[in-house]
Amino acid sequence: MAEREQQKYEHPVPSREAIISLLTERNEPLPFPEVAGALGVQGERDEDAFNRRLRAMERDGQILKNRRGLYGLAHKMDMVCGRVSGHPDGFGFLIPDEEGEDLFLSPGEMRQVMHGDRVMARVTGVDQRGRREGAVVEVLERSHTTVVGRYVMQNGMGFVVPENKRITQDIAISRGDENFAKENQIVVAEITLPPTRHRAPAGRVVEILGDHMAPGMEIEVAIRAHDIPHVWPQEVRDEVDGLAPQVPAQASQGRFDLRALPLVTIDGEDARDFDDAVFAEHDGRHWRLIVAIADVSYYVKSGTALDREAYQRGNSVYFPQHVIPMLPEILSNGLCSINPKVDRLCMACEMQIDAHGNITRYRFLEAVMLSRARLTYDKVAALLVDKDDALRREYAEVVPHLEALYSLYNILHSSRMKRGAVDFELPETRIVFDETRKIQQIVPQQRNDAHRLIEECMLAANVCAAEILKKHKVPAPYRIHEGPTTEKLSNLREFLTEIGLSLGGGDKPQAQHYSKLIKQVEKRTDTRLIQTVLLRSLSQAMYSPDNIGHFALGYPNYTHFTSPIRRYPDLLVHRAIKGILAKRPAEITPELAKQQGEHCSVTERRADEATREVTRWLKAEFMMDKIGEEFDGYISGVTNFGIFVELVEVYVDGLVHITALGNDYYHFDAAHHRLMGERTHQIYRLGDKVRVRVMRVDLDETKIDFELVGVVSTRTGKTPAKSRHPEQKRHGKPSGKKRSRKRRR
Repeated sequence: MAEREQQKYEHPVPSREAIISLLTERNEPLPFPEVAGALGVQGERDEDAFNRRLRAMERDGQILKNRRGLYGLAHKMDMVCGRVSGHPDGFGFLIPDEEGEDLFLSPGEMRQVMHGDRVMARVTGVDQRGRREGAVVEVLERSHTTVVGRYVMQNGMGFVVPENKRITQDIAISRGDENFAKENQIVVAEITLPPTRHRAPAGRVVEILGDHMAPGMEIEVAIRAHDIPHVWPQEVRDEVDGLAPQVPAQASQGRFDLRALPLVTIDGEDARDFDDAVFAEHDGRHWRLIVAIADVSYYVKSGTALDREAYQRGNSVYFPQHVIPMLPEILSNGLCSINPKVDRLCMACEMQIDAHGNITRYRFLEAVMLSRARLTYDKVAALLVDKDDALRREYAEVVPHLEALYSLYNILHSSRMKRGAVDFELPETRIVFDETRKIQQIVPQQRNDAHRLIEECMLAANVCAAEILKKHKVPAPYRIHEGPTTEKLSNLREFLTEIGLSLGGGDKPQAQHYSKLIKQVEKRTDTRLIQTVLLRSLSQAMYSPDNIGHFALGYPNYTHFTSPIRRYPDLLVHRAIKGILAKRPAEITPELAKQQGEHCSVTERRADEATREVTRWLKAEFMMDKIGEEFDGYISGVTNFGIFVELVEVYVDGLVHITALGNDYYHFDAAHHRLMGERTHQIYRLGDKVRVRVMRVDLDETKIDFELVGVVSTRTGKTPAKSRHPEQKRHGKPSGKKRSRKRRR
């Protein structure tokens, strides 16, 4: 190993691989001189460089320097490296980097770390509940440089109480470091001293966001609590300052000209950035479908400040009435957006589709286009389904092609359903605000055939993009989705058996088995319960160059190609396809593609968590003046500490704590999603209809407490019990709803 390094460099620093190989071969911790000598490190300059390499390996948790100054392999010393997941009650868990059981961290161990920190810990034993316990040996990486929270004064000392309840240490603020912050204002504190076993973290106020209940404050808090980039660096502003509002004439040269085709965009009423346009026609034998996508990669070049910032953001973040875009507005709403009646650069996927919905041929084009109309889902539904005469006259130029699109949609959708793709039709909601940005109402989001039409077109283009990447073996982020784990599948089958149902497919069920079961139960009163349990048995979709297919969609090859304005993975796919068309070698390695996929998966989850937090806060505020009122609902979640209930009329979640369920000992049955009373045998089960009274709303904790008035089982339709409980002793966190501009696959 050392010989290879010597041949490669004149004065080499031994590689990590060489160091790990040596320590593995010797099978014992070694002192620095012995490690350096064995790997041929000589001279003061080389030793300094080698020392830096060893320290970097320590930071990454690969090796550990023990108290005697000996270097050894971390995993050989019973060390586990991973991320800390804090709990609001003060304890936490270490989630290992590699596969393995989580380590429980006691409140004492959590004093020196914060939620999200990367640490190395030693396994110390097993607690009374059978959990592996750990002791923090070293903090490898601090995840927080700033914390957002409320500034408070206690005994003449200032503190910032973090809004993120997983961070349980208050940040001490010395006199003079409060930066004019006032009591109870929401601020951002920079951490100047991280926590230790014997000292709380200290910091200074660097930004005052405003008063606690100010309109829009919940979004400002979420942005900073989740470290969502929201300010454009000066170098990015400098790069976009020179852009003209029109497509430059030279940019259209050498491209396919699609401006004669009546392409149209179809989006939501409040959409501002238009990624995609569509066109279809039928020649009597085959369908021709063109999905034209904004050519973001023409403007966002790899390696630029603009590209680096887009990568850090990973995606646009859509809060209620507020967007943090991935790209500056001149691009996201201007040059890249497929606005009507103006030339736009695009990447187009042209497909030939047979009468059975099979894509028989496809090709990708660098093109220039002109959208004939900016249509909304509601308008298209009125044109195609309701046959609105006035609208059909207004859009006479594009109506024949919309009719062709609608016919093709029916074929594509029918083909996908026959193939057995999983299609969960669970309700989504939209928040309606008044002029003061207070919630006026929460309404269900209705999906019509226009939504489904666009979805089928996007799915077809995404499949073609994945297939061209696979054909040419280009490293790029596929959109992958694994099936259920063995444990989740076992729990699912146990639940289904109890209600007289079964899932086909044996140990390896496929999408068609899920789809068949969903169709089987669609007329049952507990269909929503069953769909919820089926959905929870599946993993979360993610980005990865390891193409394992998309389980729920039933596609062996699938990626994201159709939204490069708001998703960075789509931009990477565009670049990869352009490289294929130009017959250039791949620009990135598989290792870099893996890193990019993991990063984009993290930013996607970050956006989801932030938007859920904002929605929870807004819903809690909405319920503030409804304390004492009664509502119908259904049990949307069951835990060992109570039941979550979603209100039917207002789509808000709250908790009925286990202590408020009656005078009995209740036992949590996770496999069957229920709580059962030991003495009364009263069962509270996922999906049961209930009536509750609003008892308490805590805006700081975004928690809503309910009191149970009655319950109706979804299985019997009878009311097995009624109860009234005068107080709520504890409370929990209501679940949020995932939101998206278009359905995320």
